[in-house]
Amino acid sequence: MQKKITLIIFRNSGSKVNQITFLKSSAVAAGIVVLICLIGLAGMISKYIQFRQCITDSYASQISNVSQQQEIETQRLQIQKFSDNINLLKGKLIDLNQFEKKIRIIANIEKTSDTESLFGIGGSIPEDRELDASVENKQDRLIQEMDEQVDTLEYASKIQLESLSEVLQQLEEKRNILASTPSILPSAGWMSSGFGYRISPFTGRREMHKGIDVVASKGYPIIATADGIITFAGSKGLLGNTVVVDHGHGISTRYAHCSKIVKKCGDAVKRGDIIARVGNTGKSTGPHLHYEVRVNNIQVNPERYILDFYAGKSTKPAG
Repeated sequence: MQKKITLIIFRNSGSKVNQITFLKSSAVAAGIVVLICLIGLAGMISKYIQFRQCITDSYASQISNVSQQQEIETQRLQIQKFSDNINLLKGKLIDLNQFEKKIRIIANIEKTSDTESLFGIGGSIPEDRELDASVENKQDRLIQEMDEQVDTLEYASKIQLESLSEVLQQLEEKRNILASTPSILPSAGWMSSGFGYRISPFTGRREMHKGIDVVASKGYPIIATADGIITFAGSKGLLGNTVVVDHGHGISTRYAHCSKIVKKCGDAVKRGDIIARVGNTGKSTGPHLHYEVRVNNIQVNPERYILDFYAGKSTKPAG
């Protein structure tokens, strides 16, 4: 009698146990047993591969998410740093604008343009105002706002440059006017006669004295009282050896009775340059300097243009 082989099959689903009986000598039975075992093994291997793939995909997804988060965080920090730099530039432009206003007040320079200051351009770049917005949308919004502020800063910088250029030009004009305005005593000495009517030492009659007389030793330096161009250097009738300096802006000065003229006609002079020496030429009672200031060719009181001299007070002669 042939022996039998019994195959018992268990299922994971918890259903009833299946039992199959084969004759031991049957080759078909042995082949079926091997086939069933291989099928079961193949199934287990397939499930294991699927499980490993699932784990691998999950891990890769986590790595990708972490990498993406890191990249987003890096971009966010870069955007915030750029935002801080924008706000820093805004602050510097505001300070520059305030400094310009102080200069205008001090120098009495009015703004010729009606353009208002462009520094009401918002505060710092807001961050994450929309909590329910996606990271990409937040980043795009921040970048867009920064682009707008950069454009505004560029325009504000252009306006500020134009405004400061205007201030610089007017300051230069004022500087030129100040440099060309007589403001010092033309020679060290004593003022013996002022501007206005006086009794002539030659005729004893009342006459108009169109300048001031500064008494000093012969040969003392006579200096230009402001920047200008010498338009006359030579003998001029009763004034004797005379130097005339044109300072521009309708202002000129005259230096008469010189013993020696140092500069020549056409020379450019600066305030303080020696142009002649005190003398007694022309109609004069002794060594002195006759000094005149003219505005639009009309004689004015030179004392108004002497900031370093107190009328009637002597000054120490400079050799």
